Amino acid sequence: MTFEAIPGTPVRSGGRPRRITGGKLTGQKPALKMKEVWSIRARLELRKRVRDLALFNLAIDSKLRGCDLVRLKVEDVAAGGEVKSRGIIVQKKTGRPVQFEIVEQTRTAVAALMRRHNLRPGDYLFPSRVEASPHLSTRQYARIVQGWVSSIGLNPATYGTHSMRRTKAALIYRKTGNIRAVQLLLGHTKLESTVRYLGVEVDDAIAISEGVDL
Repeated sequence: MTFEAIPGTPVRSGGRPRRITGGKLTGQKPALKMKEVWSIRARLELRKRVRDLALFNLAIDSKLRGCDLVRLKVEDVAAGGEVKSRGIIVQKKTGRPVQFEIVEQTRTAVAALMRRHNLRPGDYLFPSRVEASPHLSTRQYARIVQGWVSSIGLNPATYGTHSMRRTKAALIYRKTGNIRAVQLLLGHTKLESTVRYLGVEVDDAIAISEGVDL
């Protein structure tokens, strides 16, 4: 038996609440699956897309909002010409600092980008190709993300910049169940924000509880 969704009523996609408004699905953008991350990364490597590879890897690692990711400067992720294993920035939305890891493959990609464009400490990591803007805009970033997901056959209307931010956070939560750790990594001020952001529900909580024997 099949059911048709009634416009304006919540529906579920990948375990996350979605809503139909004006014939379009709105709501949280789903995280990428591991195989999808690998597929996008492989395509960028094969096509030698230096900037996009660094942007993609750093988006996954940092879990930053798009507005923070696009305004990263070299000095935020590198020192003495070497890419650091950890970065830290002050979030635009909250005004609070947040740290993030930079794994080896991301460090390699960022270093290649720095060499390609001869970037210096005060330079934006992702400069805009439009003269009016010193760095990539969030709108440009969103279009780039749509190109990534389209390249592996995903619907670009379903995914967005928050898919990048949510991907590693969701994986960490699924593996550990540690919502507090994810809150710190995402830079949320309230735990409730992280719960809503990840779409954590009663079933998730019970599943975690079932795995603990006393």
